[in-house]
Amino acid sequence: MNPEIGCVILAAGESRRLGRPKALIEVDGVSLISWIFSRLSRLGISPIVVTREELVEEIRDSIGEVEVIVNETPELGRTGSVKKGLRYLKERVDGEIKILIVPVDRPGFSISTIESLVSCESSSCPAKGGRGGHPLIVDDRDIKRILNAPSDVPLNNIINPNRIVVQDPYLHLNIDTQEDVDEFLRVAGFL
Repeated sequence: MNPEIGCVILAAGESRRLGRPKALIEVDGVSLISWIFSRLSRLGISPIVVTREELVEEIRDSIGEVEVIVNETPELGRTGSVKKGLRYLKERVDGEIKILIVPVDRPGFSISTIESLVSCESSSCPAKGGRGGHPLIVDDRDIKRILNAPSDVPLNNIINPNRIVVQDPYLHLNIDTQEDVDEFLRVAGFL
């Protein structure tokens, strides 16, 4: 029996360096989170979103009908948001589940990378140039490890996903500054 596939988009970061919510950056007339959501939906993936309280309405307005979970303590770090999403999805499934974790500020993945991750048997992440990247998929065993870990511990200290080599030229694009936004907008049409 194949495990069910869940997906959580992480959008709870404070965006201090950028000075505005990364999820709401405009890409071709839509928000970044809507752009990512649409790409995942085309593959039959139905993401939920974990964000901070003050972004809930804008994200819902941007995407439409989507389950939005609030991380009340986003300042503890990304793992806390991951745990919120994993717990929410895990509670709604009988049996095993694999969950795709997609940070909104790491949009440089290709559709073929998502397809490869979804077909992986165990926790995996894409890699290019010897470096792991995002998104990642976690199996039931690693979901339990993450849920039992403190929220302020980075994921790479909790799990060690298999790396699958991909050819995504923009895999390591990380949106933190306006220069990163400009670079992403320049290449978004190629993703």
